[in-house]
Amino acid sequence: MKPISLLVNDMEQNYSDKDLKDLKVALVHYWLVTWRGGEKVIKAIMELFPNVDIYTIFLDEDLKKTYLPNYTVYPSVLNKIAFFKRHHQKVFPLYPIGIKSLHLKGRYDLIISSESGPAKGIKKPTDTPHICYVHTPMRYCWGFTNEYLGALPAPVRPIANIFLTLLREWDKTTINNVNLYLANSNNVKERIKRFYNRDAHVIYPPIDKTLFEGDDLKPKGSRGQYYLSFGALAPYKRIDLLVSLFNKRKDKLIIIGDGSERKRLEEKAGPNIEFKGYVPDGALKDYIINSKALIFPGEEDFGMIPLEVMAYGVPVIAFGRGGALETVVEDDNPERATGLFFYKQTEEELEEAINRFERLETHFDPIFIREHARRFEEGNFKKRFYEEVSRFMARA
Repeated sequence: MKPISLLVNDMEQNYSDKDLKDLKVALVHYWLVTWRGGEKVIKAIMELFPNVDIYTIFLDEDLKKTYLPNYTVYPSVLNKIAFFKRHHQKVFPLYPIGIKSLHLKGRYDLIISSESGPAKGIKKPTDTPHICYVHTPMRYCWGFTNEYLGALPAPVRPIANIFLTLLREWDKTTINNVNLYLANSNNVKERIKRFYNRDAHVIYPPIDKTLFEGDDLKPKGSRGQYYLSFGALAPYKRIDLLVSLFNKRKDKLIIIGDGSERKRLEEKAGPNIEFKGYVPDGALKDYIINSKALIFPGEEDFGMIPLEVMAYGVPVIAFGRGGALETVVEDDNPERATGLFFYKQTEEELEEAINRFERLETHFDPIFIREHARRFEEGNFKKRFYEEVSRFMARA
C-alpha cells in the first residue's frame, strides 16, 4: 500500500483544474474555545488545505496563539461580549445572530464547515461550493432535547424549550446551504438522513499518529491500578453514573477533564474518586497506560477518546449505543476484543460489566487493541477527505 503522501500526489494529478492544496478555503467551525475532538479534525483539514481562513462564533485568543498562530481567524460579533464567550454553550438562542455576522472576506474556491452547531448556516455566494463535515446535528435540537432540558432548573425549562424550538426551525433553513455532507460515523450519517433528509458519506475522525509511535503499551497480562474516565464533564456524558457507582465500590476511579458538571460531581464523590481536571498530553499518557480500562458511560455521536486510549493498548468499557459501536470490538475471546459493552445506563448494568471485565482483564491483548485503533489513524482520514474533495471539485 502506498504511503499517504504518494496517494495524495496521485489524487492531485487527477484533478485537472488546479491543485487542491492551492484552493482558497473558508473553514467554518462552531467555536474555538477548547482543543478537543472537533478541533483535531479541523487541524487535519488545514494540513490538507493550508490556504485557509477560519471563521468561528467564539474565539479564545490564548488558544489561537497556541494552536493557530499562523492562521487568520475571524470571530463573530458575539465574541466581543465577554459574558457570551464565558457561557458560550448556554447562549444557544444567539447562535444564528453570531453565524449571520460572519461575512466572508473575499472570494473562496471552497467552503468547508465543521458542524455540531450552526456552522453550516454561513452566508455564501451561490456559486461557491460548500462541504459540511458533521460531528452531529445539534444535539440539543435533534434527538437529545429532553436530556438538555432535564439538566436545567425546572423554572427555566419552558423558556429554554421555546428557544430550542426556534433554533431547530432556523437550523432547518440552513440544510440546503450545503452541497455535500460528510459524517464522522455511520451513527451520524443516520442522524443526518433522519433529521435533514440528506445523504452523507462517512469519514471517521483522525486519531493523532503520534499516539502509535514508540513502545508505550500497557503490558499484556498486567492489571491496572485504577479505572479511568476521560473527557468533558457535561450532563450527557453520564459521569454522574460513574460517581454514584464508585461511591459504593472500593476501586479507585480517576476522572480527567473539566466542564459544567465538575463542581457538582466533586461534591458528590467519595474519597476513592479523584478529579484531575485538565491534564497535558505528556502526563495523560501515564494515566492511560496505568489504568485498568477506560469507562465510557455516555452515548456519543462518534467518540475519539476510546480510540486514543486504545492506541496505548488499554481496553474500554462502553455504553453500547452510538459511536462506540463503531470503535469498540466485543468478542467472546478477549484476545480478539478491545473492550466490552453494557446496554442500560444503570448502576446495576455498569457494575455487572465491570465485574465481567475484571474476570477477563489479563486476557486482553494490548497489541491487538492498538492495531485496531490504528485503522482510525489520521493518515486514513486525510486520504479519505482528500478523495471526497477531489471528486466533489471535479463535479463542481
